[in-house]
Amino acid sequence: MPKYYTLNEANETLNLIRPLLEEMMEIAAKIRENQPELWELVRKSAGNGGNPRLSKLLVEFDHLDAMYHQVQDMGIEIKDLTIGLIDFTALRDGREVYLCWKYGEGEIQFWHEIEAGFAGRQIIDWE
Repeated sequence: MPKYYTLNEANETLNLIRPLLEEMMEIAAKIRENQPELWELVRKSAGNGGNPRLSKLLVEFDHLDAMYHQVQDMGIEIKDLTIGLIDFTALRDGREVYLCWKYGEGEIQFWHEIEAGFAGRQIIDWE
């Protein structure tokens, strides 16, 4: 059963995890920057006993994965680390919806239906 957040709970939680999300976005950006070279690093390291640059990226990837699961275990869905898009499950009129936040926004101001996605965001007009 998912955790359902009120708007106040979601905003309080957002304030707690914002530094974590910023760190996740930075690591994800580093991984994306190195993506074209990763396969070549993997190929070369297999034959010569390793590569320090690849090892560092793998440590960062493991750290990113651990943080991702930490956020996910709180019932928060990470939709896009490129733009810092996350959703908190909430109830509106007895049905599940998402409270939607994007990096750079202050507090959570938008919601959308589960199936609507980011394009279906609407201003929160309740609570």
